Amino acid sequence: MSKAQAGTRPVTRALAYCRVSTAEQVRTGLGLDAQRDTVTAEATRRGWTVDVITDEGASGKQVNPGLRDALDQLATGRADALIVAKMDRLARSVLHASDVMERARLQGWDLVVCDLALDLSTPYGKAMANMLATFAELEREMIATRTREGLAAAKAKGKQIGRPRLATAGVVDRICREREGGASFGAIARGLTDDGILSPQGRPGWQSSTVRRVFDRAGRTVA
Repeated sequence: MSKAQAGTRPVTRALAYCRVSTAEQVRTGLGLDAQRDTVTAEATRRGWTVDVITDEGASGKQVNPGLRDALDQLATGRADALIVAKMDRLARSVLHASDVMERARLQGWDLVVCDLALDLSTPYGKAMANMLATFAELEREMIATRTREGLAAAKAKGKQIGRPRLATAGVVDRICREREGGASFGAIARGLTDDGILSPQGRPGWQSSTVRRVFDRAGRTVA
């Protein structure tokens, strides 16, 4: 039976995640102590053993190191539940929140969000997760629609769609000819640098990785 089929596994070890975002909060502890008090009190109420993981001075727009560590432990069964004081400490968007809840559901661990009184092991928590998933799907569709409309408008105005070429046609041709003649990417990069040809970034030195990208995007092959 899979974890998703088995439901939330019994909690023997929980993780509490706390995050503060500004330098002042890191320096003074503003907000961090309150979060710790909230999550540890919730763990105590439930009779759970809890370890607190923090991200200090970290934006909520990405999966920061502490949260990544917590999610890895939960995914591999080294912990069974995640507690956060507030949803905005865990995620800054409906999409992100929905993704975390979907991980919990598929991997079989519990998620407790104190400010929402949300617990994925309860019917209310499951309903909340389903509602967030619906809004997340709507947000994805809206983003995709705006992207398509923006590209269509740009194309109608004659603007280039996608990334610009990495190099001029002459440089691309030179790279392809030398590569197809047996030269390594490193040797080609050194030759371009020695000849004073600026890289696509406007730098005097070429990297072999840049030469490789130019060659790959040209769609040429080595016999």
